Amino acid sequence: MQATLSIVILNWNGRKYLEKFLPSVLASGYPSFEVIVADNASSDDSVAFLQTAFPTVKVLQLPENYGFAKGYNEALKQVHSDYYILLNSDVEVEPGWLHPLMALIQRDDTIGACQPKILMYDNKASFEYAGAAGGWLDSLGYPFARGRVFDFCELDHGQYNDNAPVFWASGAALLVRAKLYHELGGLDEFFFAHQEEIDFCWRMQLAGYKVMVCPASVVYHVGGGTLPKGNEWKVFLNFRNNLVMLAKNLPLYQSIWKIPLRFLLDSISAWKSLFDGQGTYFKAILEAHIGFMGWLVFRHRKSVFPKSKKGALNGWYSGSVVWQHFVKGKKQFSEIVADKK
Repeated sequence: MQATLSIVILNWNGRKYLEKFLPSVLASGYPSFEVIVADNASSDDSVAFLQTAFPTVKVLQLPENYGFAKGYNEALKQVHSDYYILLNSDVEVEPGWLHPLMALIQRDDTIGACQPKILMYDNKASFEYAGAAGGWLDSLGYPFARGRVFDFCELDHGQYNDNAPVFWASGAALLVRAKLYHELGGLDEFFFAHQEEIDFCWRMQLAGYKVMVCPASVVYHVGGGTLPKGNEWKVFLNFRNNLVMLAKNLPLYQSIWKIPLRFLLDSISAWKSLFDGQGTYFKAILEAHIGFMGWLVFRHRKSVFPKSKKGALNGWYSGSVVWQHFVKGKKQFSEIVADKK
């Protein structure tokens, strides 16, 4: 029997993206799938537009803006399929992008999730920030990717065209087993947005499942569609959520020294930004540290913790990507991890 597949797009005031990119999603060329837009209480005319222009697309209207994590959790409670694809509204997909993804995940029951190759919409020769050709994590919790190290995105010359296990798959285009999504507790709603997919994939690996990248599937991501780069709220979420993720998933003997070290490194970054005239960045990091302490003392019980910590981790870099990139000047993923691709 054909496995059921639902592509679920979370929308918040993204009418222009839906109008531009939904046609490519609907023309994906897979034998059977449905497209669902979960609307996070948009104040624009997204819902009315969808009902008129795309009557075959199912619309789920959420009562308020739950953010990325809770928005998907609430929406997926109402979606009954074997597989979900969480897809950003600002993503254009290539025809046939679904076939290699579905073939990969269906031939190995230990694969819990996978992502396509993600390239820039405005420069299709370049990897895109949010996932590139599969995400990695370094020993202090800094995320990077095959094709993207901090803000440096490589040109795509086919250098990462192999199916490979990775640490995390991008929430911009994430294929996941539906049953597993719910068994693991879904995305951590405390995160609201940013790095929730890294935390989810970490918990998935600890539970004994693999996360993969499938570069034969290609999509193009605009990026920054909801919050622009450098936005104070975005900086706050990234720094706070990263610390929460470490506290939840690291073994205690590692977290007791790695989290204080991260506080120090974050503070160095904050003071440097202040001296460079970026007071907003400084303020956001300070608030992120306060927010993390608040979570640790008062709100940690609201988070989703790993079911197990026994699974092996792929895509884990035992060194420091900060040292390799900012001190040693290495820009490319392959320079940093050498033969660990």
